[in-house]
Amino acid sequence: MQINDTDRRILRQLLADPEAPTAELAARAGVTAATCWRRLEKLRAGGVLKGEQAVIDWRKLGWEVEVSLRFTLDKTNPRAFDEFLAAAREVPEVLEIQTFLGQTDVRLNIIARDMLHYHDIYRSRILTLPHIADTEALMLISTIKDHSGVPL
Repeated sequence: MQINDTDRRILRQLLADPEAPTAELAARAGVTAATCWRRLEKLRAGGVLKGEQAVIDWRKLGWEVEVSLRFTLDKTNPRAFDEFLAAAREVPEVLEIQTFLGQTDVRLNIIARDMLHYHDIYRSRILTLPHIADTEALMLISTIKDHSGVPL
């Protein structure tokens, strides 16, 4: 889908303030409200805007620990990836699953209420995932930049 400068201006304003009403986005982007609405609908239909979501601060809900686990899988089994990913999807504390080319095959982003809870998750749910050849844990200390936007 081709986007033009008007679409980019609208997208920049939407990224800056996702909760702003269409009329306000339009004013900031220098277009009419009707034009802004049509462009947003076109961007949704074209798959550029995938939807709206609630962003929940899980730390405020009592989840204090975040760990990134990197896995190398035993690739001698042709179903290793599929079976590992299917099992990982079933772990409720797994927030994100990513696959890679290279030394690391899969990364899981996991949250826990505290270190004792993480230890329990790791021993009872993570180490029981199929086809693990090697794993590395990285504990999050702080997030310096968390931005899903692209330069527009």
